[in-house]
Amino acid sequence: MAETKKDVPIKEKEVKKKELPKEKKKKETKKKDKKVLLDALEILEYPHLTEKSINNIEVNNKLVFIVKRTAKKDDIKTAVEKAFDVKVKKVNVITTTKGTKKAIVSLLPEFSAVDVATKLGMM
Repeated sequence: MAETKKDVPIKEKEVKKKELPKEKKKKETKKKDKKVLLDALEILEYPHLTEKSINNIEVNNKLVFIVKRTAKKDDIKTAVEKAFDVKVKKVNVITTTKGTKKAIVSLLPEFSAVDVATKLGMM
């Protein structure tokens, strides 16, 4: 009787392990202070001046900015901290019906929103 292919024992194939390419080390580039400031000013388009936002500045120690639509809360926080040398407590974001993005930035009690608004010429 002739052996069929099923009867023949199959030798284990030597499987070559593919060597994964070594991860390229990302070169960390240090941003210059001027470039960081430009990035901060690109994210913050302009301060929002309404009666309600002025009241937020005076009473609640909050600043209101219109920001880029693609900006995230962390981006806004770092932009305000770099641009005005203050510490941010919290950032709330609202997308308006006009399609703009409004950021309400709460400052820590040690920093005054009135001082920042005065620097910006809002008050």
